[in-house]
Amino acid sequence: MTTETVSPLNPDEEDAWRALTYVANHLTKSLGEDLTRSAALSIPEYVVLVHLSEADQQQLRIGDLAAVAGLSPSRMSRLVDQMERNGMVTKHQQASDARCSYAELTDQGLMALQEAYPIQLHNVRRRVFDHLTAREVKVLGEALSKIRTGIDL
Repeated sequence: MTTETVSPLNPDEEDAWRALTYVANHLTKSLGEDLTRSAALSIPEYVVLVHLSEADQQQLRIGDLAAVAGLSPSRMSRLVDQMERNGMVTKHQQASDARCSYAELTDQGLMALQEAYPIQLHNVRRRVFDHLTAREVKVLGEALSKIRTGIDL
């Protein structure tokens, strides 16, 4: 399909698109600033800690962490190296699969997450959910799930 065959956005679509791009561009930045100021963690570090805390044996392949965080494997590897220097994770290889590196949550990383979680929860509520009704949250979740399908194509 070429751009010549695509119809322009109607006014409602244009308004929704502009609101979505504003939120996409500014929400993560605002939440990241909140988290860094209050808990000395970046959003990518927080995402790593959350996913490791939920994983079997609190460890995941670096490539899997990169996928859930939306980072390249090389960027995730550098982030994990930095987090290892800060004592939040350890990086190692499995005997069964020496080709892949794994990150594992440390006690210090778990403590950092436990301190950051209520801060992040407060800020997500304040910046997002406090402005929506229960019905709007449901509709938003459904809409974002559909959009995610388009992203994952």
